[in-house]
Order: sequence, then structure tokens, then C-alpha cells
Amino acid sequence: MKHIKLILLSIIIMSINSCSVYNFTGTGKIDAETFQVGFFQNNAELIEPGIDRTFTLELQDLIQNQTNLNLVKNGADLTYEGEIVDYRISPMTATADQRAAQNRLTIRVNVRFTNKKKETDDFEKPFTFFYDYPAEQQLTGATLNSALKEIFERITQDIFNESLAKW
Repeated sequence: MKHIKLILLSIIIMSINSCSVYNFTGTGKIDAETFQVGFFQNNAELIEPGIDRTFTLELQDLIQNQTNLNLVKNGADLTYEGEIVDYRISPMTATADQRAAQNRLTIRVNVRFTNKKKETDDFEKPFTFFYDYPAEQQLTGATLNSALKEIFERITQDIFNESLAKW
């Protein structure tokens, strides 16, 4: 009975100890306390009003929700900057009479990540994702909201994984 208690105690101690190195968001130990997200200006040829603000807020929210980092306006340990460089709608599939059956919205965001405490983690790279929708629908209202939600969820998660989760 004494051996069983010792084994259970050992398992509990190892479990608690291992959680300090890894957490459920996939990040390891982050050697930073603060982060800032600069405004992601929309520099795409085709402009959709408001997506720059929406994307910036989505990235801030994701980092706040998945880490214990504090959001600051300047002087942060981790800095995210960049711009939306492409917003494109293109036909994807055609019908027998050469009309588009499906369209694709593609958004590409260029990101510059700076880690003051570990400069080897710094990067600048583009992140892209798309949303397919029926050609008979206009890209407005609920269709546009669904497209932006799905695209921004994927791009912000990819940025998070590249900068903090190291996936």
C-alpha cells in the first residue's frame, strides 16, 4: 500500500512539473512578458474596407487568449508588424458553358516578427489562406464575414505557430 502511494505521488509530481514546460496551446516556455501588434495596413490592390483593423484585432486576441503575455503599445519583448499585401477573388471551377461555378477569395499577409530576447526567432514571411464560395453568391454580408473569419483564423494561428509554438 505504501508503494502505491509513492508511485501515485511520483506521477502527480511529474505531471505538475511537466506542465510548466508545455501547455495546451502548444507553446513551450516563452521568455517574454509583453507583446505588441502593430496596425496591419491594407496595401492590396483590391481594398476591402475594415479588414486591416479586423485582422490586427484578431491577431491580438489570439495571442492574448493562448498565452499569458501582456499586450502593450510600445517597447514589447515580442513585436508583430506587417501589412495585408494581397486580397484577390478568382474563379476556381467552370461549368460546361464556361461560367464560373466557384470563386476563391485569397488573402496574403506579410509579417515581421521580432523577439528582443532571442533574435534568432525573428522572421519576415508571408502567410496566405483562401476561402471558396459558390459563384452565384456575392462576396458581401454573411458570405464575406464567413470568408474573413475562416481566413483570419487560419492565418493568425499560422503566425502564432511560427512565432511562439515553433511548429
